[in-house]
This record gives sequence, C-alpha cells and structure tokens, in this order.
Amino acid sequence: MRDAIQKLWPEIAWISNLQLREQVTETWVKAFERSPLKPEDLNQIPFTLLVPNCPITFMEHKRCVVHIARESAKAMQAFMGRALPIDTDTVIAGAILADVGKLLEYELGPDGKSRQSERGEALRHPFTGVALAMECGVPDAVCHIIAAHAAEGDLVRRTTEAFIVHHADFMAFLPFKNPKNIKMS
Repeated sequence: MRDAIQKLWPEIAWISNLQLREQVTETWVKAFERSPLKPEDLNQIPFTLLVPNCPITFMEHKRCVVHIARESAKAMQAFMGRALPIDTDTVIAGAILADVGKLLEYELGPDGKSRQSERGEALRHPFTGVALAMECGVPDAVCHIIAAHAAEGDLVRRTTEAFIVHHADFMAFLPFKNPKNIKMS
C-alpha cells in the first residue's frame, strides 16, 4: 500500500520533517484500509460530487491544490515572512490530507459511479479526515487545516497555513461551479 501512496503522492517527499511525512503516509494507509475505494480509483473518480459530470479527477484536483498551496506559501514567505511566519511542512501536509476523509465519504455505486456513502451523509470529510489523522499522530496544526479547509472552517479562526490551503482548495474548485468555465473533451 505504501508504494501505491508514493505513486499517488510524490509531493509527500516535499515534507522535510520525516516524522510528519510518516504520519501523512500512515493516514492515507488507514484511509484505504477503511475505504471501499482503491488507490487506482482516485485517478478515475471526480474530485467533487457537487459538479455534475465533473471532468477532473480526485488526484488531479488534490495534487493541484498541494502545488498551489506550496507556491502560495513560498510567495507569502518571500514578501511577508518577517511579519507572518509560515510553516511550509504544515501547509504541504495539510493540503495532502485535506480530503483524505473523502475515502470514507465516497463509494462506488452499482453503476460504477461515485456517490456519497451512508457515513458520508452523516459525517463530511473534514470530520472523518481529522479522525484518521489524529489516530496517526498528525499534529494539531495539520489537523486544524483538515478541519478548516472546507465551509466548516468558516466558524473558526484559521491559522495562516489553514487560510493558504483553504484558498488553494477553493481556487481549484469554484471555477467548476460555473458551467461556462468547463471545457468537456
């Protein structure tokens, strides 16, 4: 399973803290152990169920979010770092783990299409994602990003790292809410 996660997530190697890197990997391992989805499914299923016929896969979206978040953190450090410290490892780990809970929220229906699972109807992915991450010893600063990356986070005071991941995630989501933006191939 670890080999499959390395193939899905080469960006885990960007995390310089080896303990955090292991905790992130272990969280994905646990998610797959409890999910009806397999690693290869993530390159097929849509990243969201909120966009009809979504043309972008889970992994395309997720990896894009990680790249946007990392580059945003770099730019913010370069221009504002003296006043606004940013932990890049926390940003990267949070971006990689933000949607790990979707492995418990999604399932494939009899028609082979993604749908929300019964658990997903009761507990959205920020909640299940935090539970998985905490079980693997992921630091609270990263769990905060998982919890606060979606609309649920609008009710808390986000850290700088959580703001970065939240906005990276929505940059790679909101354009799809306007059907005029989508080019279907």
